[in-house]
Amino acid sequence: MLVSSRRPAEVPEWARLQRSLFAQQDKAWRTFADRYTAADGRLVFADTLGEGSDDRDGVDDFYEAFFNWPMLYLLGGSDDLLAASERHWDGVTAQLTEMGMLVDGYERGYDWFHQGESLLFFYARCLARPGVAQGSARRFADLYLPGGPNYDPEHRIIRAPHNGAGGPRWGFGDHEVAFPWSLPLRPYGLPLDWLGYDSFDELVADPAKARAYGREMWDRMGRGDTFANVLSTSLAVHAWLLTGEQRYADWVAEYVGAWRDRWAGGPVVPDNAGLSGQVGEYLGGRWYGGHYGWSWPHGLQSMACAAVVAGTNAAFVTGDDAFLDLARNPFDVALEQAEQRRPDDVPSVTSRWTTHLAGLGDRPTLMVPHRRGDAGWFDWNLPPTQYAIWLWHFGRADEDRRRVDALRAGASWDWTAVHDQRTKEENGHEEPWFEYLAGRNPDYPERALRSALATSEQRLDDIARDDTDPAAGPSALDIHLWQHRNPVVTEILLQLTTGTPQVLYNGSPAHLHLRWFHGDGVRPGLPDDVAALVSSIDPDRTVAELVNTGDRPRTLVVQGGSFAEHRIRTIALDDGPAEDVGGPRVTVRLEPRAQARLTLALTLRATTPTLVAGA
Repeated sequence: MLVSSRRPAEVPEWARLQRSLFAQQDKAWRTFADRYTAADGRLVFADTLGEGSDDRDGVDDFYEAFFNWPMLYLLGGSDDLLAASERHWDGVTAQLTEMGMLVDGYERGYDWFHQGESLLFFYARCLARPGVAQGSARRFADLYLPGGPNYDPEHRIIRAPHNGAGGPRWGFGDHEVAFPWSLPLRPYGLPLDWLGYDSFDELVADPAKARAYGREMWDRMGRGDTFANVLSTSLAVHAWLLTGEQRYADWVAEYVGAWRDRWAGGPVVPDNAGLSGQVGEYLGGRWYGGHYGWSWPHGLQSMACAAVVAGTNAAFVTGDDAFLDLARNPFDVALEQAEQRRPDDVPSVTSRWTTHLAGLGDRPTLMVPHRRGDAGWFDWNLPPTQYAIWLWHFGRADEDRRRVDALRAGASWDWTAVHDQRTKEENGHEEPWFEYLAGRNPDYPERALRSALATSEQRLDDIARDDTDPAAGPSALDIHLWQHRNPVVTEILLQLTTGTPQVLYNGSPAHLHLRWFHGDGVRPGLPDDVAALVSSIDPDRTVAELVNTGDRPRTLVVQGGSFAEHRIRTIALDDGPAEDVGGPRVTVRLEPRAQARLTLALTLRATTPTLVAGA
């Protein structure tokens, strides 16, 4: 055990702000729960959103309101937050089951862009209570393994873009409709630009054309595999971590390997495959045009996220980093066409970049095309830096660092700026955090923590002023109300306390660089009064400052990686000599008001990852 009694002259400002943020979060989740949920954890509204309702969507909007609550507990939130998170999971699950949207606790059938969103809540539960989550993880993942209803092992495909506990859900819903998409998707245009229709508005004005186009979408995009389905591999990764059963890892390698094989020999990872496994089978041979693929609706935004999740998942379970080339391809294809452009036109994907674009004025900045149709590449926008930073964070490879550096060099906006923004993904500060780690943004921790405090406080103010009737139907409330009101903020805490960017919102495992536990080694998170600041995540020199802001001694455990996969070779306290460790964990004791600097040398992904069931 390392013991520190070194007392600073005063508590560092970052430590004071961090403990204030933890205290505010304890208030925030309780305020939300009191306002919007029932005693059994379900969301309060009158309408059941049953079969045939026009308001019906996937289950993601219901779970998303709580997606980061278990993560707050994992970082050091209050003891009763875990029980509250479990209550809300159980309550919402019962609610959705009554509404016919779940089968045996799982999504009946929807696309993986949205399934990944809803499952972030579940993945955090796997980390927080592995023993409780094990059975569900196995049952959910088995839906996609050989023998399950969704996967064809002969052709190595998931049979339809919409899938789930009910098996392939052909097309885009329960019934064939004129518009198998919603009117808010109008800004993205038509997904199949080669069918002779001019515009979305043309179809709105002519129901016959709308029905014909809907039929084309149903036939060409509503069956066979789509690249977004690789997000399902995160289910198998968690089942593998919780059970140790090799069949889950084998399937991840097999399915991601199938997409890697489809890409082999071509410049671009394709976004579709027919029921025979052939790329472009229903799209006239095109490698683009699949659901949530290169053409529609988000293009690079969706493809890059899916590629990063798939590539890192396969590398994670196999130890073969060659899978990361799949993750790199969408970025590299886009960057080959990068140009300095002015943000004259509002691009189709704006929420992540609104504040950055607003500060540019008429100055050009690095932009890339996000989408591809028969007319070529189009929809120019800022590159989705968050995925490139996540990829670099996963493996710390020099080539991934160079890609991030190239994005930074081409950007005309200030990478050190901290924007007070909050999208539902609760990201947007990857760039200033990256600059902090590079030594170019030294006051980032204080500014970022103040921003997080202000964001959460604004949400609490919004809740206090909300005069909507909580018993009204979601159509009256706006089905996204709950996620927009969620006052829990974890992005900055993840960055500063664990050395990790925000998890990818469409369904990545949480690959934390460091994890903290109470002194018993079981209860996750920082103990009361303790603040942590990770200032370097280089494997040979991971540096973390610890401060005990209270008047009682605190003991804690530092672990290498979310799943004890990083081996701590050595650790040094302050300016003392490095001590050999040779394992994933070290215990540290902080005397009252003490501060300590830990310098760790890690070997990344050196041991078999695991989550201990029953904890």
